[in-house]
Amino acid sequence: MARKVLVLNADFRALAVCSVSKAFLLVYLNKAEIVNKAENVFLRTVNQQFDMPSVIRLLNYVNVPYRGVMLSRQNIFKRDNGACVYCGATKELTLDHVIPRSRGGQTTWSNLVTACKRCNSKKGDSLPEEAQMLLPYQPFKPSFVVFLREFSGMGDDSWQPFLTSK
Repeated sequence: MARKVLVLNADFRALAVCSVSKAFLLVYLNKAEIVNKAENVFLRTVNQQFDMPSVIRLLNYVNVPYRGVMLSRQNIFKRDNGACVYCGATKELTLDHVIPRSRGGQTTWSNLVTACKRCNSKKGDSLPEEAQMLLPYQPFKPSFVVFLREFSGMGDDSWQPFLTSK
């Protein structure tokens, strides 16, 4: 079960993504309800068949004070589509500080990009312009909803109505 399920809060706002088994358990224990189910795919036991959830909604509201995307190596790779921003390579990926730390560059969403080892070495302690390695876009911090919609790579079309910025 490599599929993922979008979890909505009681007010229908996107809250998280979880495994099918976790989502089914929440529904089975009456903590959530199925909003959308996968087409022509079922969960089967010896003598029963259940709908496979695609989107579920929690029955009780969960207060989440901060819904941001954590700065992590994996999330930078997801934002950059798992490829070097300079040459497009998908092997031996590292993180590159656009403005090197030795020049005062910070470890932030707007200063980190995915780079392969070769390009990272070539750029070294230079700015992209100095190394003649221009960025195809300005690095950015995605919002939670944008991150789920664009970079999670796990959703299906039934998620789209719930992943609009609010």
